[in-house]
Amino acid sequence: MKTNKPTIQAFFDEPTNTISYLVADEISKRAMVIDPVLNYDQNSGEVDTLSVENILAVAKQKNYDIIYVIETHAHADHLSGAPYIKAKTGAKIGIGEHINQVQKIFRPVFNDADLKTDGSDFDMLLVEGEVVKLGELEIEILFTPGHTPADISLKIADNIFVGDSLFMPDYGTARADFPGGDASKLYTSIQKLLSYPDETRLFMCHDYLPKDREVYEWESTVKEQKENIHLKATNNKEEFVAMREKRDATLAAPRLLLPSIQVNIRAGNFPKAEQNGVHYLKVPVKAKQNKSQIIS
Repeated sequence: MKTNKPTIQAFFDEPTNTISYLVADEISKRAMVIDPVLNYDQNSGEVDTLSVENILAVAKQKNYDIIYVIETHAHADHLSGAPYIKAKTGAKIGIGEHINQVQKIFRPVFNDADLKTDGSDFDMLLVEGEVVKLGELEIEILFTPGHTPADISLKIADNIFVGDSLFMPDYGTARADFPGGDASKLYTSIQKLLSYPDETRLFMCHDYLPKDREVYEWESTVKEQKENIHLKATNNKEEFVAMREKRDATLAAPRLLLPSIQVNIRAGNFPKAEQNGVHYLKVPVKAKQNKSQIIS
């Protein structure tokens, strides 16, 4: 792997606690965006491109040519801004090759006959060990499932963008209770990330302030993550899985889960507009046990 250093700029979206990244090769001026956010107001159904416009403005100012938009996974807490970036720059949208598993899981959930389940809505299906060129930089694809079946991390020189597998060391690790998630695989993926040298920089996709920290943060190191509170509280995979499953059982569904999943497994595209030109997102309604009469 080449050691040319990337330029990395983070963009924090506070409503969704998401960090997007603009990563560039200063030699060629080629760049990529990781995990961009489309602003979406749940109450009104309105979308806005403010977050991605901020990224595009910086790229333009620095004369970067954005050639890729890469999702670390199909996010359940925000809608993707990838299609807007693609429309403005021609960038290719990439995600891990196992996105087809996520599509197959959720197609019946939304009873969506139009949803493709082969990943073909994306321009690039990224494979473990694959190396993608970004100018003079090389992006190595790491398969890191657990949070979802399709999570990937992106290694560039001594930097790794870890998606949702890890949060900051004082906050912990990702939930693994979404359909297809697996706490055992998450533990294995985390150990894979922590097998790199201690000084390797790790970049998070989210930050949520713990009670004793006042400033949002999204960068740590392998050495620091070895002290992650969820890893320090457990001694092995079995203990980690038990902790993770117990904790996950107490967590509420993300506020934007249903709209996010429907859009993001389509590479950020909305379902086809209906005859009136409006796009609609579905909300499956399920009655609790023995309460089916309330929606019959």
